[in-house]
Amino acid sequence: MTWTEKDVPDESGRVAIVTGSNTGLGYDTARVLAARGARVVMAVRDTAKGDAAAARIRALSPGAEVTVHALDLGSLASVRAAAAELAAAHPRIDLLINNAGVMYPPKQTTADGFELQFGTNHLGHFALTGLLLKNLLGVDGSRVVAVASIAHNIRAKIDFADLQWETRRYDRVASYGQSKLANLMFTYDLQRRLAAAKAKTIAVAAHPGVAATELIRHVPGAGLPGVSWLSGRLLNTSELGALPTLRAATDPAVRGGQYYGPDGFRELRGYPKLVTSSAQSHDTAVQERLWSVSEELTGVTYPV
Repeated sequence: MTWTEKDVPDESGRVAIVTGSNTGLGYDTARVLAARGARVVMAVRDTAKGDAAAARIRALSPGAEVTVHALDLGSLASVRAAAAELAAAHPRIDLLINNAGVMYPPKQTTADGFELQFGTNHLGHFALTGLLLKNLLGVDGSRVVAVASIAHNIRAKIDFADLQWETRRYDRVASYGQSKLANLMFTYDLQRRLAAAKAKTIAVAAHPGVAATELIRHVPGAGLPGVSWLSGRLLNTSELGALPTLRAATDPAVRGGQYYGPDGFRELRGYPKLVTSSAQSHDTAVQERLWSVSEELTGVTYPV
């Protein structure tokens, strides 16, 4: 079975928050959900770009309910402010899609001093989810979806001795891999906690394969004409890359703790199917330690 946008069920009456949704995978996720009737909140750092993206969605789907909300995942103050405003505006949240991320930038830190990739991709979403979870727990069919990556298995390890790359020579590939491994470990640990609490909410993960979006702008040579031409033919489009996320978020057959990715060669491109993650991503001892460390670093504790 080839699962496409047409298989997304009616989302009328549902509230979906999608981080990083002004471009790329997040935009196409928001676009499809809005077209199916969801009330979509585009939680983005650049609200001007968010407003332009929301206008494009309304042009494609007249009557679509789309709003834009400021969120900088690299600032815990911004995360807390956004979460408080979103929780007040939306007592019921059906979908929280943690899509935003940075990939392979030069070494930088967040406003709170965390290494940029780990701080944004993992800690920012960990804090946001914890602060919004109460608004999902009582909602039938609610889901937290983490957008992970095949990079969770590329030079990836949760290095508790140096999570922020303060003593080691910075390796942006390994740092990205650590952040994406953290996304998966967080999802699996959250699902275990939700199940133990007999919550109505489930946690699911997805990955896009390798998609030709703005996310790859820091990959060496990505902007060269020959590379751009080749990537356009070998990589997933943004529309295809968003499908695993959309399936994880909306397919009635999805179960908590599952992981969706492309069905093509080495999961690089294709249509969404149930896939497996690395053995180390299922290490419950590391998951639990990561959870505790994340609570300490963010100051956010969970209601489950």
